[in-house]
Amino acid sequence: MCGIVGYVGTKEVTPILLDGLTRLEYRGYDSAGIAISAGDELVVRKTKGRLAVLKDLVQGDTGVSGNVGIGHTRWATHGEPNDVNSHPQESRSGKFVVVHNGVIDNYLELKNKLLRHGYEFISETDTEVIAHLIEYYYKGDILDTLIRVQNKLEGSYALGVLCADAPDQITVIRKDSPLIIGECPHGKIMASDIPAMLKYTRDFYELGEKETAVLTKDSITFYDINKEELQKDTFHVDWDIDAAEKGGFEHFMMKEITEQPRAVTDTISPHIRDGKVFFEDLPLGFDKFYITACGSAYHAGIIGKNIIQQLARISVETELASEFRYANPIITENTLVIIVSQSGETADSLAALRYAKDKGAATLAIVNVVGSSIAKEADYVIFTNAGPEIAVATTKAYSCQLAVFYLLAIHLGTERGTIDAEHAARLLDELKEIPAKIEKILGDKEQVQFLASRHYAAKDVFFIGRGLDYAAGLEASLKLKEISYIHSEAYAAGELKHGTIALIEKDSLVVAIATSEKLFDKLMSNVMVVKARGAQVLGLTWEGNGIESTCDFALYIPKTEDVFTPSLSIIPLQLFSYYVASMRGLDIDKPRNLAKSVTIE
Repeated sequence: MCGIVGYVGTKEVTPILLDGLTRLEYRGYDSAGIAISAGDELVVRKTKGRLAVLKDLVQGDTGVSGNVGIGHTRWATHGEPNDVNSHPQESRSGKFVVVHNGVIDNYLELKNKLLRHGYEFISETDTEVIAHLIEYYYKGDILDTLIRVQNKLEGSYALGVLCADAPDQITVIRKDSPLIIGECPHGKIMASDIPAMLKYTRDFYELGEKETAVLTKDSITFYDINKEELQKDTFHVDWDIDAAEKGGFEHFMMKEITEQPRAVTDTISPHIRDGKVFFEDLPLGFDKFYITACGSAYHAGIIGKNIIQQLARISVETELASEFRYANPIITENTLVIIVSQSGETADSLAALRYAKDKGAATLAIVNVVGSSIAKEADYVIFTNAGPEIAVATTKAYSCQLAVFYLLAIHLGTERGTIDAEHAARLLDELKEIPAKIEKILGDKEQVQFLASRHYAAKDVFFIGRGLDYAAGLEASLKLKEISYIHSEAYAAGELKHGTIALIEKDSLVVAIATSEKLFDKLMSNVMVVKARGAQVLGLTWEGNGIESTCDFALYIPKTEDVFTPSLSIIPLQLFSYYVASMRGLDIDKPRNLAKSVTIE
């Protein structure tokens, strides 16, 4: 959600903070601010709106000059987006300034305590409570104070704190929200995510749960909750800053759509050896799987369930991560819970992982970000290797999650003997062709762009399909509503007659995904039903399967094995959503109300 950055060193801090916040815009935000340690005072500048407003505010402002500072982009959780609720938040005396990513669950209890002690609040935020609480407990040692405050906070937080009594340092502390620290020749930096710091280093420390760090221009010192000093190793990131830039594209989303062939190749290649799927140290002796995730990762999980059951004949259940703990899942020591998350920091998914471990299940994480909380806490990890994904609406990370599920299903089916070696080899050969087939679809965008020009003013769009096509429709519908703000729903085509058909009226757009040969005829019968009610139908099927006589418009994908069709059918539908949003003049990379890394429940 929110993005935080901090710098202490020998360089002028304001440009570094603004640059770092710019690289965290993808996380979603509605206001921004910075705080500078300027001599004997802490100077705060903050405003509602985009970073451009903040940059205008501080341009030429001599008060925001210094070598130590923190910055913040806020995604509103407590109080509406306005200048007062923007971060950083200050303590009563102005001695402490805080930036915060996360949510404090017991902030009202703490706020009432502080009110009884004479503190006044000017914002509606939970972060202002933290600033006042630090001041309340402060006795001259900021490290002691933060460790004490940490024991009073319930919820999630990554905090960056400036103290006027220690003007040459930043103190940071975290629980359940990511915080990364790096060092460069001219100082030390910290941020919520790696892209904010790639300009300065590719070697990073991750602050652990309930750990504290003190950053000065010459040192980084880590402490545990007992104030014992810790030694940490860095981790290295191979991709550089160019991977987090637009590279000539108008939007990150289009750049990332076009990166999918390479991303999928990078996902599958490390796990294919001598013509077979290979996963090191991944156990197989489970009698039941759960897949839990949120949003697009959940849709990938639905497809994963279908394919694993089909190829490996293992019972698999999918559950939204936000519901997993409340569904009383039947978990034994022979259960594997698979948690899927692009960021590895998704709050609901992290909570589901911890619940599963507490109940005795083994856990497997499918994540993109090395060093993320989910990757660190899961028993086993498969990294998708998608590279940085900046646009809020996921494209390539989703495609890479699908690729991991394909590999898992082939691997499990082979090991369990539910598919023979010939079948496995045929599937693997075809899987290796998927990137080239995605490239082929991307090379023919004109028809998709034309169809978007016909339908960008639609009020409602319905996606229908059967089997894997229905699951693909869920993701396609989400993409459209995320970035175009058009109401869109996906339905299993067989459910139309059980109520949904009442929503179909003249000129409604229905996208019929029809890539399964065995289900094609049944889906075409559903198409005829909606056409009889006046709908316009966009059909998506494999090349050579002419459907123009049945559908009003058509899109085609290369022929592939049925189990792999979701990886191809989603590509033109991602493009369709992109072009529709573009024609509506919307902020594609940063849709309203959404955030890239959802670190609140």
